[in-house]
Amino acid sequence: MAKPVPSRPRRTVLYVPGSNARALAKAENLPVDCVILDLEDSVIPEAKAEARVQALGALSSGRFGTKETGVRINAVTTEWWLDDVTAAVRAKPDALLIPKVSSIGDLQIVAQRLVDVSADQSIRVWAMMETPLAMLYAREIAAAAKDAETRLTCFVMGTNDLARETRTKILPRRNAMRLWLMTCIAAARAYGLGILDGVFTDIGDSDGFARECAEARDIGFDGKTVIHPSQIDTCNAAFSLTAEDVAQAHEIIATFQKPENADKAIIMVRGRMVDRLQAEFARRTLALAEATPNRSLPAMETVI
Repeated sequence: MAKPVPSRPRRTVLYVPGSNARALAKAENLPVDCVILDLEDSVIPEAKAEARVQALGALSSGRFGTKETGVRINAVTTEWWLDDVTAAVRAKPDALLIPKVSSIGDLQIVAQRLVDVSADQSIRVWAMMETPLAMLYAREIAAAAKDAETRLTCFVMGTNDLARETRTKILPRRNAMRLWLMTCIAAARAYGLGILDGVFTDIGDSDGFARECAEARDIGFDGKTVIHPSQIDTCNAAFSLTAEDVAQAHEIIATFQKPENADKAIIMVRGRMVDRLQAEFARRTLALAEATPNRSLPAMETVI
């Protein structure tokens, strides 16, 4: 069984067009956990080179502070991706987001490029799951994480591209693509990856966005990608741990730490059977709560 994914909050992950200087400047102070500087879908072909310089200049300046940062490069089938990777690694984002991943081969191509340009080992790779082949090969793509050279640590759903390529309508509750979402979640968890939900494009439908955030949380996503600042507060709220979550995690760990439970694999907590695997997830919960910005939760004195 895979270990739990790393304890870094990714409740709200904001795409910022690399060609939009105003949006890049505004993103500095927005309360998101991660910013993805986009060189792909939001940038027209004629602006690719300029967007690359502008976005990676902003990243190199350190203006995003402690936020996790990613750069979405262009797909490996395009003429721009090699220059994207070369420039991006100099700016040292936390991750490169690879669009249109449809096979392990796509990740291996990127991995070799990262070796060729001597990319810092701290730079991770995230894979966008947005093609029919990605759905068919989700397990194999996730399993690529076993090869350290791929640097793979996270899946990001590209639900709009997936809908277009499969001719599936995105309706309330996304029943038509629920199977694919759950398949990718299962694959990610089987190999210890994080996973983020796709964007919600109807900016004016705040109720629909809140509903989709709650549904994404309940089926297992770590957080959601967003495209507009108006979506941030709702998304943060949906994916934030509650005081009840944290208190329950404290109680599970404290109960296992009692001398009389030292040799027990399963204990009772408030009438519920709890095993030691759940204790590990409780520790992750506390670490995640501790790492979450602007939290107002109980103190974390007994995380370990």
